[in-house]
Amino acid sequence: MRPVLNKETPVETFKEYYWLKEELQTFCRHHGISATGSKIEISERISTFLSKGEIMKPVRKSRRQAVLQEPLSLDTVITDPHRCSQEVRAFFKSVIPTFHFSTHIQNYFKQNAGRTYRDAVEEWHKEEERKKAPAYKKEIGPQFEYNQFTRDFFADPNNNGKTREDAIDAWNEIKKLPGSNRYVACKTRE
Repeated sequence: MRPVLNKETPVETFKEYYWLKEELQTFCRHHGISATGSKIEISERISTFLSKGEIMKPVRKSRRQAVLQEPLSLDTVITDPHRCSQEVRAFFKSVIPTFHFSTHIQNYFKQNAGRTYRDAVEEWHKEEERKKAPAYKKEIGPQFEYNQFTRDFFADPNNNGKTREDAIDAWNEIKKLPGSNRYVACKTRE
């Protein structure tokens, strides 16, 4: 059975179990730890608190606004850091009417400082083409354990004909156990 999260919880035990972001935020607020940021960032702060008794301050990301000297164009260079603002969205929608900030294109901006918006448009179209392939699977970020679990659950041929409720039941069982929350066929077979 999953233990209660409190300040006496050993850090190793904390890391072994699945915790909802709400649970982590409640713990943080109760112990004077910042509850802002991603689930991964909050978990890191709790791990530091449980192992060292120290309260980590969140890393502040620079929100400096780049001063645009000229209007956005296909020749605009991607900067580091790049901000996916409403102005940037409006520009891309003027070039690609169906444009949206997908995880893939946001990562492209983060990893391609120095390239141009023309390159980003080309990459967006390439990704849209990849999505049409029958074998295409959208990447799931590490913080979305439930989504990855359900994808893997339904990919297992042993689960043909099972329902979403079956997947949820399997998820609810696995997240109570210590260790990885990845779907493993033998852990969820009846």
